[in-house]
Order: sequence, then C-alpha cells, then structure tokens
Amino acid sequence: MEIVANVHLIPNIVANSYLIIDPDGLMLIDTGLPGSQKKILNYISGLGRSPSDLKRIIITHADLDHTGGLSALKKATGARVYASAIESEAMSKGRPSRQIKGQRNFFRRLLMGVVGRFMKAAPVRADEILCEGQILPVLGGLRVVETPGHTPGHVSLFSPSTGILFTGDSIVAREGGLVRSIQALTWDQAKADESARKQAALGAHIVCPGHGPVMMDAADKFPKIE
Repeated sequence: MEIVANVHLIPNIVANSYLIIDPDGLMLIDTGLPGSQKKILNYISGLGRSPSDLKRIIITHADLDHTGGLSALKKATGARVYASAIESEAMSKGRPSRQIKGQRNFFRRLLMGVVGRFMKAAPVRADEILCEGQILPVLGGLRVVETPGHTPGHVSLFSPSTGILFTGDSIVAREGGLVRSIQALTWDQAKADESARKQAALGAHIVCPGHGPVMMDAADKFPKIE
C-alpha cells in the first residue's frame, strides 16, 4: 500500500514494515515476524523490482516482530543492515535488548516465553551502527532520532522534507490517535515519555508506527504527556 509517493506499507505483516523507493535502490524499515520475508519479497516483486534492489534494512529495535525476517532477507538480497549499537548487540545473539520485568507482567512474560519456543530470530549483526542525527540518503535526508524507552537502543527515523516520522514501537497508533510505548512492554517509562515528547516536537505530519494504522495529519495526535 503506497502511503505517499515512494513510501509503502507492506500489508499483513506483524509488525509494520515500510518500503522506501529511492533512485539508488530500496530501503526497508523493520522485517516482521519470522516468515515475513516471503510477503516482503513478493511485494518487492509486485513493484517490478528484484531482491537485489533492496540495498538497506533499518531495524528500529531488536524485538522478534521487527527482526524475524531479517536473516532470510539479508541472505536473499545482500542488503546492508543498520541498527543502533545496543540493538545490534542483541540482534547478534538472536534476542531482544531487554526483558519484560515486573510481577504484573507475569502473563506477558509467560506468553513471550511460549512464543519464543516456536519462533526465534536468527542472529544478525548490523553492518552499520546508527547514531543520533545521522542522515541516511533517502527521502531527501532521513534523520536518525534516538528514542530509548521501549528498548534501550530504540531508534526512530524522520524525514523533514516530507514530514514523515517512522516511530517503531516508541509511539504506536490506536483508533483516532497516537499513544506512547505500551507500558507493559517498556524497558524504561521515563525515557519512553521523554522520547515521545522529543518526537512530538519534530513537527511530523505523517506518522508511520510499528503497530496500528499510518496516521495522517498527525501534528495534533501525539500523546499528551505531562
């Protein structure tokens, strides 16, 4: 599904994967659960492009639903992988960068443990480390925004020229608005709140979250955090 010119949301993937078309090739943001590579490669083929056209894969954070298809996609395309240093280290071990903590999250931890028995991300280390303020040469300059909280090394990506913000799980969408990182899955709530404020100040018009629908006219839909 094309969101705006040259920016696509690949449908029916958990979590959201975004494909950016640029003159020098394709760039993918996040890779969904294990097995999602098939849908991603089929989508690329449907655009009349080949797997080798995928040049960059950006990982916002190392959770399974964002890295599950990464190893297979890297093998199929030869694309270079980008992530923050913390998330790259976790990816190299095939695990998330933080644990779900707290008594009230017992059932979530139990569920994730059961899922982990059947679904695992193959270890992949990033080819390039992303840092705050770094500019990637797509969408007129796609800026790396460090947004820790959901995970220790979470990053988002902002294109000032198009007003598009890719938030991963630092901000997710619900019907009618945007919400901060889901508390039960958040590594550090204070940092997550700070990251949400930081993103709200960017002036984005379109928010492409890791979960939920793409939010158009997003300027007044960011979470209000005191």
